[in-house]
Amino acid sequence: MFNLLESLVVADHGETAWDAVLETANASGAYTSLGNYPDAELAQLLEAVMALRGEASGGYRWFGRGSIPFLARRYPVFFTPHTTTTQFLLTLNDIIHTEVRKIYPGADVPVFDFELVPGGVALGYHSQRRLCQLGSGLIEGAADHFHERVTIEQPECMLRGDVKCLLVCTFDIAATK
Repeated sequence: MFNLLESLVVADHGETAWDAVLETANASGAYTSLGNYPDAELAQLLEAVMALRGEASGGYRWFGRGSIPFLARRYPVFFTPHTTTTQFLLTLNDIIHTEVRKIYPGADVPVFDFELVPGGVALGYHSQRRLCQLGSGLIEGAADHFHERVTIEQPECMLRGDVKCLLVCTFDIAATK
C-alpha cells in the first residue's frame, strides 16, 4: 500500500511532492513491497497528502479511488474477466484477497459478505483495521474503471460502533465525454 501511495502521489503531484509528504509525516519513505507497516503511518502520510492537496479530509477515499488505475495495470488478470463493477467486487474474497495473501503472507485483508440488490451489491465489510473509507474509494475507482457511476450508502459503520460496515453500492452507466 505504501508503494502504491507513493506512485499515486508522484503521478499526481511529482517526485518532490512525495519527498514533502514524507517530511511532513516525519516518515522514512523506505518502504519495500514485502514490508508490513503500521496503519498509523499510512494515516500520517494520507494526512500530509491531503494537506498538500489543500483538502482537510478524504485521504483514504482519494487513495482508494486513485489506486485502481495502477492496480489494473499491475494486475490486469483481476480486471479483464469482468465487464461490471459488481462482477469484479464479487471476486474480492475468493480471488483477489487469496492472491494478495500469496504475494504478501500475513496480509490483513478484509472479509466481505455480499448481497445482490437492485442495480448493484451490498458489501458487508469486516476488518479490524476499519478502513471502510479506503474500501469506498476502491469501489469508486473500480466503477471508474468499468465506466460506471456508483452511489454508495453506508447505513452501518464500525467507526460508529456497528459490528461491520455495510456499503450499499448501486451502479449505472457513466456518461461518456
